[in-house]
Amino acid sequence: MPTSETAGPGAASRSATRAPVDRKRQPSGDEARGRAMRAAIAVIAEKGTAALRMSDIAARAGMSTGHILYHFGKKDRLLLEVLAWSQADLWARFQQAADQAASPAEKLDLFVRFYLPRHQGDERYALWTQVLAQRQDEAGRRVLTELLDGWDERLEAILCEGRDSGQFAEVDLPEFTIRAVAMLSGLSEDVMLGRSRWQHASPHAFALSALERELRPTGQV
Repeated sequence: MPTSETAGPGAASRSATRAPVDRKRQPSGDEARGRAMRAAIAVIAEKGTAALRMSDIAARAGMSTGHILYHFGKKDRLLLEVLAWSQADLWARFQQAADQAASPAEKLDLFVRFYLPRHQGDERYALWTQVLAQRQDEAGRRVLTELLDGWDERLEAILCEGRDSGQFAEVDLPEFTIRAVAMLSGLSEDVMLGRSRWQHASPHAFALSALERELRPTGQV
């Protein structure tokens, strides 16, 4: 359940003040959707889904409740829509950073950073937790599968690039990817729980070291 290590949508503090509604200038288009989505991520992380009201999101976004309903429609669509937007935004920022990376090793570092929660209570990861706790119909399961597969595909692309350039060892891509993502998911849960083992150690450094150890070509120290 990937998140991001960089500031951006979803990084607002839970104690952030609510923006006043300026009815003379309600945002439109991408600006409005982005503001609504960021507000929804923050409110879901703070209140969970049971007590969530569209008016809470509207107040956090400084928008009218009607405007929020326009973007989300029914409440039962809310979590999946917000999660899909959040992941698309995260992938865009990951790709931007990866495009500037000098090597597959740097891209692997970025992958780990973007996957793991930034801290206990990370809003994006909290959103994943809320969504996975819900019973999904076939359409919902399809959306979640596509989102999870998207991270697998990005990792496999990095592994292929490293292998083809001789920087990574030859590995069974599907099997390695399954183990790598399972490890990152387990570390993410540790971070969100605030387990003491990570108070003086870096989950990112631990994960990256484990992956690099397996990917190191034979003969390299």
